[in-house]
Amino acid sequence: MPSALAGLKVLDFSQNLAGPYCAMILADQGADVIKVEPPGEGDAARDMPPFLGPEGRGESSPFMLWNRNKRGVVLDLKTADGLAAARALGERSDVLIENFRPGVLERLGLGYKFLSKRNKGLIWCSISGFGQTGPYRERGGYDLMTQAMSGLMAVCGEVDGPPLRLPIAISDVAAGMFGAIGILSALQARTRTGRGQQVDTSLFEAAVSLQVYEAAYFFATGLRPPRLGQKHRGSAPYQVFQTSNGWMTIGGSAQVMWTRLCRVLGMEHLLEDERFRANAGRVLHNDLLVDILSEKIKTQSTQHWADAMTAAGIPVGPVMTHPEVFADPQILHRHMVVPVNHPTAGATRTLGVPVKLSRTPGRVRRPAPTLGQHTQEVLRELRRAAATSKRKTPARKTKRATKPARRARAKR
Repeated sequence: MPSALAGLKVLDFSQNLAGPYCAMILADQGADVIKVEPPGEGDAARDMPPFLGPEGRGESSPFMLWNRNKRGVVLDLKTADGLAAARALGERSDVLIENFRPGVLERLGLGYKFLSKRNKGLIWCSISGFGQTGPYRERGGYDLMTQAMSGLMAVCGEVDGPPLRLPIAISDVAAGMFGAIGILSALQARTRTGRGQQVDTSLFEAAVSLQVYEAAYFFATGLRPPRLGQKHRGSAPYQVFQTSNGWMTIGGSAQVMWTRLCRVLGMEHLLEDERFRANAGRVLHNDLLVDILSEKIKTQSTQHWADAMTAAGIPVGPVMTHPEVFADPQILHRHMVVPVNHPTAGATRTLGVPVKLSRTPGRVRRPAPTLGQHTQEVLRELRRAAATSKRKTPARKTKRATKPARRARAKR
């Protein structure tokens, strides 16, 4: 059975991570994504280590991961032929994704106003550092800057330590997800109206919007949310604990879980302590509570506590390394590690599709393209589409003469 977005044509002009990640989400669900790269080095992400493949022909492993399921073409938008091909692709696409600075494609004659006149159903998704409007619209923005400016770094780290960057590209990935949500929303609107529209999101807004607890704290108190280290802003105990041989997380904040946790630990007396009787009190006295619990938890192994707490229905999880994650039976059962065979990098693995649809499942159909791998294939399709369109265009009918006019010509 075809995947959910089979038949959807997506033109991906984006580079690095946020835009390509957005396009990957659509490609995983069956969309035909054509990735357009400039001649020479192509997408800047192709230069990101580590590399796979023969010496001197290595392919970027990060690039391969978030550009899977796409076809790749090289077009020089500075030439008339490259620009014409890009316009033709835009006129035949359902979705266009770009992450240039605002105004770049407009100056090339590839902007939304130009293409939407020729393709009224076109959905145009722009993912930029700060959005298409406002005082920061002209700024370039990467994940590092938007983590800093959004407040994320201000609340990340130990209580008395420096601000820290989350070691994942959270702004990029979140902006890519929001872009995909916007595109799917616009597609649904198009089924009612027949018209496409612009989708505008940014790394800055994505990072800000993730801070639901921090925003709620600020809106309620007017105060800067304090840095908490491992503590949770509204739940306790709810954090990482050290065991005799590692680390584990425990979610014991709900009242029923707190009761069970005290019983598993053999610390039922804490249930009668006024400071810890309710979640609000446990949050207020979290440092003291964690000190008390930690002494007990350090006496046994991660596996011991994980088995005991899981049996009691308490949410727990060991802190796992990546070798452990990608060998985990649940991850393997859910097909979150998928083998792929790349034309130059050879056999490797990639992440699976995290959204499972029961009737129209997405899947990893193809590896990331080599630079320009499908250029000729896509251009041939364009020529065939143009030829077909020309044949379907009805010939202009010659106006037939009226009967009196025919009689007059006959007499002459």
